[in-house]
Amino acid sequence: MTRGYNAEQIREKLIDALRQSKTGLTGMEIAEKLRVNRVTMAKYLKVFAAESLIKQKSMGNVNLWFVEKGVDQLSFPADLFQVKNRYLEYVLSAAGPETHNLIRTSLHSGANPIKLVNEVVVSAIDAVENSYKNGKIGKSEKNLLDEIMSSSLYLIRMSEKEINTKKNVVLLSTDHQSYLRALAASAAFQTEEWAVSLLGDMSSAIDVMFDIDLQRFLNKAWPKREGIMIIAIFSSAEGATKFFSQAVDASRGKFGKNLYLALCGGTTKKSKTAADFVSDDIETLLQWSQTVFESSQNQ
Repeated sequence: MTRGYNAEQIREKLIDALRQSKTGLTGMEIAEKLRVNRVTMAKYLKVFAAESLIKQKSMGNVNLWFVEKGVDQLSFPADLFQVKNRYLEYVLSAAGPETHNLIRTSLHSGANPIKLVNEVVVSAIDAVENSYKNGKIGKSEKNLLDEIMSSSLYLIRMSEKEINTKKNVVLLSTDHQSYLRALAASAAFQTEEWAVSLLGDMSSAIDVMFDIDLQRFLNKAWPKREGIMIIAIFSSAEGATKFFSQAVDASRGKFGKNLYLALCGGTTKKSKTAADFVSDDIETLLQWSQTVFESSQNQ
């Protein structure tokens, strides 16, 4: 029996107990402290260890549990600013494990995943990009930091959510520079139960056959035309934005009025394409998408 505790409460009490013990605790000691059945506690310990929240060390014939480095008790939304600063510090230091533990801890502490994406990770993406443009870091270092942030976003995407098959979104970037923002948006959408198709960097797909390629893909990704389909293009190049936008326009006649185009990137405000949505902000994109979906259900 777990005395009425849920998994989150057990996690909080477990970390608190381990923090109070500098020498670690055995599984039996943990079960007794938390008043949880030993077998049940053993299952939770395995789960939390797999999530890199705790770790086990063998001390002779005894196995002891400890809190992983960088795992803290956090309270949201109060600690969001603290997490934002610490995340950027870890990223710029190329501290991958600490970065990932901070994201895991934030999620388990009840942080809003969309706020984590938009205000923590995207903010760091911008900071790294600025450091690169200003010559403070080189290309090799930037690629390393980008990979750390990419892994953080995949941790957020891994949050288990039921998918609503009527809420469909395709995200693509027209260049490598915009890929991380597309990945960030995919994490935000997935936490809101959208069926997400992340196409990645599509710069190599710029050719005269892309219209057909896109329509073939949409036939597979959205076969029954249920609900809505949003295609979000992330771009830092005006020419590429125009090319992919025109490909989406060419598909509207075949896929109907519930196919929408969203443009996200530095050149979108200059674009003359008849997009349904234009903004650099991922949270605003998600809010607009949800509004469009709800409106479509009321028709």
